[in-house]
Amino acid sequence: MIWEPIRKKASGNRVTPNLVDYDTARRRFSWDAVRASLSGLPNGRGLNIAYEAVDRHARSPAGRRVALRCRSRRGEVAEISYADLCLASNRFGNVLRSLGVGRGDRVFTLLGRTPELYVAALGTWKNTSVLCPLFSAFGPEPIVERLRLGEATVVVTTRALYRRKIAPFRDRVPTLRH
Repeated sequence: MIWEPIRKKASGNRVTPNLVDYDTARRRFSWDAVRASLSGLPNGRGLNIAYEAVDRHARSPAGRRVALRCRSRRGEVAEISYADLCLASNRFGNVLRSLGVGRGDRVFTLLGRTPELYVAALGTWKNTSVLCPLFSAFGPEPIVERLRLGEATVVVTTRALYRRKIAPFRDRVPTLRH
């Protein structure tokens, strides 16, 4: 199936692309400059990719701007603002914490490219847990083996995928709690 591109809504404000000339950007690249451009966590508590990618924008005038634009299989387009993505990923991180999932615990995702995948990824990083994406094209055996070897604590998936690909082999992943 061929999908039509998602078109941005017309606005009077044209935005310059982030990367206009790759070769020049590569020559001028500096890790020190990158570090200086990052906000860092409030109160100087370090860096977190989810904060840099979403939260700092959600707390700025850009908070209402579209952070994610997703097209469903039925062709419906969902737009999620930085503020909404921040809220949803905070909620997911809090759910993980309430389940006793913490720093370094492995959170596996077995989802399509849905808004829920991005919420789970960002919430996992905010919780300082490790994100391990799986792909639904994998069969049950490779999925369960990755869960076992990766010492999975949590799997975020759909009911249908869980029933088909994980449940029959659930006893082979002793670390899986949720």
